[in-house]
Amino acid sequence: MHLYTERHGLRKPITRTIEVSKEVYTLLLNMCKKYYNNLAHNFRLQQRCTFTGKYYIEFDRNQFEKRMAIKIPDILRDEDGYIAAPQDNDDYDQYSLIDLIEYVAQNIKDISEGWNDHRYKNYWDIHCLDTTNVFNDYRNEINEIFQESGLLFTLTQGKLIERVVENTPLSPEMETQIQKISEHGTRELMKDAIALYKTPNPAARQDSVEKIWDALERLKTYYTHLDKRGSVTKVVNDMSNGKSDFIEIFDCEFKELTKIGNNFRIRHHETSKTDITDNRHYDYFFNRCLSLIALAIQYLK
Repeated sequence: MHLYTERHGLRKPITRTIEVSKEVYTLLLNMCKKYYNNLAHNFRLQQRCTFTGKYYIEFDRNQFEKRMAIKIPDILRDEDGYIAAPQDNDDYDQYSLIDLIEYVAQNIKDISEGWNDHRYKNYWDIHCLDTTNVFNDYRNEINEIFQESGLLFTLTQGKLIERVVENTPLSPEMETQIQKISEHGTRELMKDAIALYKTPNPAARQDSVEKIWDALERLKTYYTHLDKRGSVTKVVNDMSNGKSDFIEIFDCEFKELTKIGNNFRIRHHETSKTDITDNRHYDYFFNRCLSLIALAIQYLK
């Protein structure tokens, strides 16, 4: 629901960012905690009510914290060893929080819970169900925080956090087309490159570009009955429908991308190669290479 200033264009645009502030970290962590009881099927603590003589199930917070200490060792904790939000000048690893968001997403299940008796309220009982409808609520609430805070992340239906990339040619339709590449090596390199491209951690940008350049080189040898130059020529001719003007454009683009791959620190890491220090340049290189490959694979036979 849009508020008044949003509806009437009176609010300043939200700054888009990949940096999780302390305030947003706290909101996201609290959202995870809100759904901790939905993890009780993994962290089940059986208790006995002495008044009623009946057993009931609680979420075992201590067992959960011990597991997370192994599963997500770098996430911020308080003095008692519990996962906590940053205070004052605390340093924190925002990607460990993303790990926690994913862990909850991948392990969340429906529950039925409530007081054993609405009058006496002897104990709060959790009944674990074997369905996961609650994931949609969790996903929507996490993504709402991402959107309202300007964070360029999204929790997908596949229960993974991906970065939101603005102004990219990558689309679900393009990913479907890539899945149809018949040559196994090219297909797997493209899948790896895209997965790395979507990864929230900026450190993955270099790996994504390296993978897609490997896919480009593999594409050049797609037609194994021809030598490399002959294979590239066939790919270019097919893309161009035999028209000379387009042959010149696509042939030049293959050569230019090969030159970029050789001169910049993409596939080769000698000291003579030009370093890429701005992650936005990695995105540019990735999308430029992706555009050529995405067009070429539509013509492969």
